[in-house]
Amino acid sequence: MSEAFFEEAALIAAHDEANGYEAVVPPIVQTSLFTFGSYDEMLSAYRGEIVRPIYTRGLNPTVRHFETMLAALEGADDAIGFASGMSAISSTVLSFVQPGDRIVAVRHVYPDAFRLFGTLLKRMNVAVDYVDGRDEEAVAKALPGAKLFYMESPTSWVMEAHDVGALANLARAHGAISVIDNSWASPVFQRPLSLGVDLVLHSASKYLGGHSDVVAGVVAGSRELIARIRGEAYPYLGGKLSPFDAWLLVRGLRTLPVRMKAHQDAALSIAKRLQDHPLVEEVCHPGLANRLPPGLLGTSGLFSFILRDGVDPRRFADTLRLCKLGVSWGGHESLIVPGAVVLAQKAQPNSAEAFGIHPRSVRLHVGLEGTEALWSDLEAAFTAASTN
Repeated sequence: MSEAFFEEAALIAAHDEANGYEAVVPPIVQTSLFTFGSYDEMLSAYRGEIVRPIYTRGLNPTVRHFETMLAALEGADDAIGFASGMSAISSTVLSFVQPGDRIVAVRHVYPDAFRLFGTLLKRMNVAVDYVDGRDEEAVAKALPGAKLFYMESPTSWVMEAHDVGALANLARAHGAISVIDNSWASPVFQRPLSLGVDLVLHSASKYLGGHSDVVAGVVAGSRELIARIRGEAYPYLGGKLSPFDAWLLVRGLRTLPVRMKAHQDAALSIAKRLQDHPLVEEVCHPGLANRLPPGLLGTSGLFSFILRDGVDPRRFADTLRLCKLGVSWGGHESLIVPGAVVLAQKAQPNSAEAFGIHPRSVRLHVGLEGTEALWSDLEAAFTAASTN
């Protein structure tokens, strides 16, 4: 990891503006609407001659505070906050595609993004083609005629890491708008806009919030592209970010660099031990490769591993005490999701099934409880689950 990059992220996160007040913590502007002092002022606001809050669904000072902070961290002109990560994804995609268009996406995308593409977009006659993001030749062959190129790096579950800059250049060469989900790395360890990506989005429920107490999303990019999202999908789909949730996210951003470094160090330590464990067949963690791809300057706390045949996944999961069974990730707590459970999910389309997730795989989010305590918990689970 570049220490200069890390220190820059820490500096931005620490020195946010307190909304014009002298308060160390910015206030929550918890209101649904804003009034005007005169007819002319109201007329000017509606004409767009002045920019000021009218209704919290469109603009709220606390929400704007979070958006400005996130834009600074990502190196973006602007950003928009949403009520969930899926609201950010759907609003972004729907702002740039129409019936008959085609999207190219890397495989192993976030499961609900996969379901969005396979249900609502399918009904809209928007086609989605999936490619291996590590195969730049295959990406180049798929891109001609595509309206949008959708990325994750590293990808969901199997953590395939891509050369984001190279893929973004391919998308631009073929006239496709490039979008990346940067939830895994956060702007502390990867800033896709600096690599040529057009739009970067996050499930802010994860590392940006960092405390498992908020559901939110955000998208950042150029002034022109963000204005299009803000003017089309954002006001009509209604997935607004609330002032209180924005305030929680501002709190989370202030500690983001320190938390990300702690997650990285603990997870890498656990991943290396799992790699050497006799009951583990494979560990999927980008940090175990000889080098990270260009632009990825660090790793987070989320990765997966595959249990060897003869290890009972049910007993392994039920023996764990510190590592809880739970979806999502990014908070203080360590969490696991067994691959067999995801494969059994009845909701269609099922991305785990479509992309061949191994039934003995386990997705692990390494929290902040302490490396040795977590390793003891995992060791006890391995001992209990071994059938040999």
